Amino acid sequence: MNLALMAPTPPETGELRREIRPQQDAGLKIISDGELHGKPIVFTHCGVGKVNAANSATLMLENYDVDLMILFGIGGAYKDARIGDIAVAQSENYAEEGILTEDGWKSMEFIGFPLLKNEKEYFNTFQMDSRVSQLAVKVSGDLGFNTEYGNFITVSQCSGTRESGELLKNRFDGTCENMEGAAVAHICAMYGIPVVEIRGISNIIENRDPKKWNITLAVSNCNKVVSELVKRI
Repeated sequence: MNLALMAPTPPETGELRREIRPQQDAGLKIISDGELHGKPIVFTHCGVGKVNAANSATLMLENYDVDLMILFGIGGAYKDARIGDIAVAQSENYAEEGILTEDGWKSMEFIGFPLLKNEKEYFNTFQMDSRVSQLAVKVSGDLGFNTEYGNFITVSQCSGTRESGELLKNRFDGTCENMEGAAVAHICAMYGIPVVEIRGISNIIENRDPKKWNITLAVSNCNKVVSELVKRI
Protein backbone atom coordinates (compact mmCIF):
# COMPACT_ATOMS: atom_id res chain seq x y z
CA MET A 1 0.00 0.00 0.00
CA ASN A 2 1.34 3.41 -0.98
CA LEU A 3 0.75 5.91 1.81
CA ALA A 4 0.63 9.70 1.68
CA LEU A 5 1.53 11.44 4.95
CA MET A 6 0.56 15.09 5.33
CA ALA A 7 0.83 17.52 8.22
CA PRO A 8 0.35 21.28 8.25
CA THR A 9 3.72 22.45 9.65
CA PRO A 10 7.23 21.10 10.35
CA PRO A 11 6.92 21.42 14.16
CA GLU A 12 4.12 18.83 13.96
CA THR A 13 6.30 16.10 12.43
CA GLY A 14 9.77 16.13 14.03
CA GLU A 15 9.76 12.67 15.63
CA LEU A 16 8.17 11.01 12.64
CA ARG A 17 10.54 12.61 10.13
CA ARG A 18 13.49 11.11 11.97
CA GLU A 19 12.05 7.63 11.37
CA ILE A 20 11.55 8.04 7.61
CA ARG A 21 14.35 7.02 5.26
CA PRO A 22 15.72 9.12 3.76
CA GLN A 23 14.91 11.73 6.43
CA GLN A 24 12.32 14.14 5.08
CA ASP A 25 12.76 17.84 4.44
CA ALA A 26 11.52 20.26 7.11
CA GLY A 27 10.28 22.83 4.61
CA LEU A 28 6.76 23.65 3.47
CA LYS A 29 5.26 22.52 0.15
CA ILE A 30 8.03 19.99 -0.53
CA ILE A 31 6.71 16.58 -1.54
CA SER A 32 9.19 13.73 -1.29
CA ASP A 33 9.09 9.97 -1.14
CA GLY A 34 10.74 7.48 1.16
CA GLU A 35 10.07 4.51 3.42
CA LEU A 36 8.64 4.15 6.91
CA HIS A 37 8.77 0.70 8.50
CA GLY A 38 9.44 -0.72 5.05
CA LYS A 39 6.31 0.87 3.58
CA PRO A 40 6.53 3.27 0.62
CA ILE A 41 5.36 6.75 1.57
CA VAL A 42 5.13 10.25 0.14
CA PHE A 43 5.38 13.08 2.62
CA THR A 44 4.68 16.79 2.81
CA HIS A 45 3.95 19.77 5.03
CA CYS A 46 0.98 21.41 3.38
CA GLY A 47 0.90 24.68 5.31
CA VAL A 48 -1.92 25.98 7.50
CA GLY A 49 -5.47 26.32 6.24
CA LYS A 50 -7.90 24.84 3.76
CA VAL A 51 -6.43 26.22 0.53
CA ASN A 52 -2.91 25.11 1.37
CA ALA A 53 -4.17 21.68 2.38
CA ALA A 54 -6.27 21.23 -0.77
CA ASN A 55 -3.37 22.36 -2.96
CA SER A 56 -0.93 19.89 -1.43
CA ALA A 57 -3.43 17.02 -1.48
CA THR A 58 -4.08 17.65 -5.16
CA LEU A 59 -0.37 17.74 -5.98
CA MET A 60 0.23 14.48 -4.13
CA LEU A 61 -2.66 12.65 -5.77
CA GLU A 62 -1.88 13.96 -9.24
CA ASN A 63 1.81 13.09 -9.14
CA TYR A 64 2.07 9.95 -6.99
CA ASP A 65 0.37 6.58 -6.80
CA VAL A 66 -1.45 6.89 -3.46
CA ASP A 67 -3.69 4.25 -1.87
CA LEU A 68 -4.36 6.01 1.44
CA MET A 69 -3.98 9.57 2.73
CA ILE A 70 -3.03 10.06 6.39
CA LEU A 71 -3.47 13.62 7.65
CA PHE A 72 -2.08 14.34 11.08
CA GLY A 73 -1.05 17.12 13.42
CA ILE A 74 -2.41 18.94 16.44
CA GLY A 75 -5.90 20.17 17.22
CA GLY A 76 -8.13 21.61 19.90
CA ALA A 77 -10.68 19.47 21.73
CA TYR A 78 -14.31 20.50 22.25
CA LYS A 79 -15.40 17.70 24.52
CA ASP A 80 -14.12 16.22 27.75
CA ALA A 81 -10.50 15.48 26.94
CA ARG A 82 -7.03 16.00 28.31
CA ILE A 83 -4.12 17.67 26.64
CA GLY A 84 -2.01 14.96 25.01
CA ASP A 85 -5.00 12.77 24.17
CA ILE A 86 -5.42 11.47 20.62
CA ALA A 87 -8.41 12.26 18.43
CA VAL A 88 -9.26 10.17 15.36
CA ALA A 89 -11.80 11.50 12.88
CA GLN A 90 -14.98 9.64 12.06
CA SER A 91 -15.99 12.46 9.75
CA GLU A 92 -14.73 15.88 8.68
CA ASN A 93 -17.08 18.84 8.51
CA TYR A 94 -16.78 22.30 7.02
CA ALA A 95 -17.85 24.51 9.92
CA GLU A 96 -18.55 27.76 8.11
CA GLU A 97 -19.65 26.93 4.57
CA GLY A 98 -23.33 27.81 4.50
CA ILE A 99 -25.50 30.84 5.22
CA LEU A 100 -26.22 32.91 8.33
CA THR A 101 -29.95 33.61 8.58
CA GLU A 102 -32.23 35.27 11.10
CA ASP A 103 -32.80 31.79 12.47
CA GLY A 104 -29.08 31.10 12.78
CA TRP A 105 -26.48 29.30 10.68
CA LYS A 106 -27.64 26.88 7.97
CA SER A 107 -25.55 24.34 6.07
CA MET A 108 -24.87 23.95 2.36
CA GLU A 109 -27.69 21.40 2.23
CA PHE A 110 -30.12 24.14 3.28
CA ILE A 111 -28.87 26.29 0.38
CA GLY A 112 -29.15 23.34 -2.00
CA PHE A 113 -25.64 23.37 -3.46
CA PRO A 114 -23.40 20.34 -2.79
CA LEU A 115 -19.69 21.10 -2.50
CA LEU A 116 -19.01 17.91 -4.46
CA LYS A 117 -21.22 15.62 -6.48
CA ASN A 118 -20.01 12.32 -7.90
CA GLU A 119 -21.75 9.06 -7.01
CA LYS A 120 -23.19 10.96 -4.04
CA GLU A 121 -23.68 14.53 -2.91
CA TYR A 122 -21.38 16.05 -0.31
CA PHE A 123 -22.54 19.17 1.46
CA ASN A 124 -20.53 19.92 4.62
CA THR A 125 -19.62 16.40 5.74
CA PHE A 126 -17.00 13.95 4.42
CA GLN A 127 -16.58 10.50 5.96
CA MET A 128 -13.19 9.02 6.83
CA ASP A 129 -12.15 5.49 5.95
CA SER A 130 -13.76 3.56 8.79
CA ARG A 131 -11.51 0.48 8.69
CA VAL A 132 -8.21 2.33 8.99
CA SER A 133 -9.69 4.89 11.37
CA GLN A 134 -10.75 2.09 13.72
CA LEU A 135 -7.27 0.61 13.42
CA ALA A 136 -5.86 4.01 14.40
CA VAL A 137 -8.10 4.04 17.48
CA LYS A 138 -6.83 0.58 18.45
CA VAL A 139 -3.20 1.55 17.85
CA SER A 140 -3.60 4.65 19.99
CA GLY A 141 -5.17 2.66 22.80
CA ASP A 142 -2.47 0.00 22.59
CA LEU A 143 0.12 2.76 23.03
CA GLY A 144 -1.64 3.84 26.21
CA PHE A 145 -3.27 7.04 24.99
CA ASN A 146 -6.80 8.13 25.82
CA THR A 147 -8.48 8.30 22.42
CA GLU A 148 -11.51 10.17 21.13
CA TYR A 149 -13.24 8.97 17.95
CA GLY A 150 -15.72 11.45 16.53
CA ASN A 151 -16.58 14.28 14.21
CA PHE A 152 -13.87 16.80 13.37
CA ILE A 153 -14.67 20.39 12.45
CA THR A 154 -12.59 22.42 10.00
CA VAL A 155 -12.58 26.17 10.46
CA SER A 156 -11.07 29.26 8.89
CA GLN A 157 -11.34 31.16 12.16
CA CYS A 158 -10.22 29.19 15.21
CA SER A 159 -12.42 29.23 18.29
CA GLY A 160 -10.72 31.48 20.83
CA THR A 161 -13.56 31.65 23.35
CA ARG A 162 -15.62 29.05 25.15
CA GLU A 163 -18.77 30.52 23.59
CA SER A 164 -17.50 30.27 20.00
CA GLY A 165 -16.30 26.73 20.63
CA GLU A 166 -19.68 25.64 21.97
CA LEU A 167 -21.39 27.16 18.95
CA LEU A 168 -19.28 25.21 16.45
CA LYS A 169 -19.24 22.00 18.47
CA ASN A 170 -23.02 21.91 18.42
CA ARG A 171 -23.24 22.25 14.63
CA PHE A 172 -21.80 18.79 14.01
CA ASP A 173 -21.45 17.23 17.48
CA GLY A 174 -17.78 18.08 17.18
CA THR A 175 -14.88 16.42 18.95
CA CYS A 176 -11.83 18.24 17.53
CA GLU A 177 -11.23 21.52 15.70
CA ASN A 178 -8.61 22.06 13.01
CA MET A 179 -7.96 24.15 9.88
CA GLU A 180 -7.21 21.57 7.14
CA GLY A 181 -9.10 18.30 7.47
CA ALA A 182 -12.30 18.87 5.50
CA ALA A 183 -10.35 20.26 2.57
CA VAL A 184 -8.11 17.18 2.42
CA ALA A 185 -11.11 14.86 2.75
CA HIS A 186 -12.86 16.85 0.00
CA ILE A 187 -9.96 16.41 -2.44
CA CYS A 188 -9.60 12.73 -1.56
CA ALA A 189 -13.31 12.22 -2.27
CA MET A 190 -12.80 13.82 -5.68
CA TYR A 191 -10.04 11.31 -6.46
CA GLY A 192 -11.66 8.31 -4.77
CA ILE A 193 -8.81 7.94 -2.26
CA PRO A 194 -9.55 6.89 1.33
CA VAL A 195 -8.37 9.24 4.06
CA VAL A 196 -7.84 9.09 7.81
CA GLU A 197 -7.04 11.95 10.19
CA ILE A 198 -5.24 11.79 13.53
CA ARG A 199 -4.69 14.76 15.85
CA GLY A 200 -2.87 15.17 19.12
CA ILE A 201 -4.84 17.41 21.47
CA SER A 202 -2.74 20.48 22.23
CA ASN A 203 -5.44 22.53 23.94
CA ILE A 204 -8.99 22.50 25.20
CA ILE A 205 -11.24 24.98 23.39
CA GLU A 206 -12.09 27.64 25.93
CA ASN A 207 -11.13 31.27 26.43
CA ARG A 208 -7.74 31.45 24.74
CA ASP A 209 -4.80 30.94 27.10
CA PRO A 210 -1.66 29.53 25.43
CA LYS A 211 -0.03 29.03 28.82
CA LYS A 212 -2.35 26.04 29.29
CA TRP A 213 -1.37 24.41 26.01
CA ASN A 214 1.16 21.62 25.48
CA ILE A 215 2.02 21.45 21.79
CA THR A 216 5.16 19.38 22.36
CA LEU A 217 3.23 16.59 24.10
CA ALA A 218 0.44 16.63 21.51
CA VAL A 219 2.93 16.38 18.64
CA SER A 220 4.92 13.59 20.26
CA ASN A 221 1.88 11.45 21.02
CA CYS A 222 0.39 11.99 17.56
CA ASN A 223 3.69 11.11 15.81
CA LYS A 224 3.91 7.89 17.81
CA VAL A 225 0.41 6.86 16.77
CA VAL A 226 1.01 7.62 13.09
CA SER A 227 4.28 5.70 13.11
CA GLU A 228 2.70 2.64 14.72
CA LEU A 229 -0.32 2.85 12.41
CA VAL A 230 1.91 2.79 9.35
CA LYS A 231 3.71 -0.24 10.80
CA ARG A 232 0.42 -2.13 11.22
CA ILE A 233 -1.26 -1.24 7.93
